[in-house]
Amino acid sequence: MMIDSSKLFLNDELYLKNYPVISGTDEAGRGPLAGPLVVSSVIFKKGFYNDIINDSKKLNEKKRNDLFDIIIENCFDYSISIVSSEKIDQLNILQATMFGMKETILKLKVKPDCSLIDGNKVPYIENYLLKPIVKGDSLHACIAAASILAKVTRDRIMIEYDQQFPLYGFAKHKGYPTKEHFLALRKHGITSIHRKSYKPVMQLTLEDYFIYDEKN
Repeated sequence: MMIDSSKLFLNDELYLKNYPVISGTDEAGRGPLAGPLVVSSVIFKKGFYNDIINDSKKLNEKKRNDLFDIIIENCFDYSISIVSSEKIDQLNILQATMFGMKETILKLKVKPDCSLIDGNKVPYIENYLLKPIVKGDSLHACIAAASILAKVTRDRIMIEYDQQFPLYGFAKHKGYPTKEHFLALRKHGITSIHRKSYKPVMQLTLEDYFIYDEKN
């Protein structure tokens, strides 16, 4: 069921009564076994409205791609941060998400009076007001827009990786733990973009599998 986008923008307006500049932040790619985590933040121009903007999971690929350009052209400011699989392995996925959220908010050219963040946790940023919003991408237009920028950016990255690692089907499953992905892992081993701290990847030990790279 589609969410009424007018309610998303209305929820933004309620915050704007107390905070003249609000940003929305969301991520894409916490669950995949391969590829980066992508985090985005968006500040809309006052008065902007587009009734197609919604939680990225509620939109098909064409609508997300169309909205990607519309959001960038019509927002007051935006930023996108890419957290590599290596960084995820180094920090763990929760801390990598906090790292990406902090980075993308600080990359905004304008400091928000309030940053609305999807989920129940927020990073600490000194002298910034951050508010966690559970299911925020279904409640606030600025968070929904951030979810679209993050999702489209990550999908495009995984399509590029599909060219680099053509045996894994990254263009199709985007690194998520699908049956096709598991079959490729068992047959070809792990790549340099796999998250080696994730249990399904960790179980593929070097004694039984090799590290695939694009030179093979």
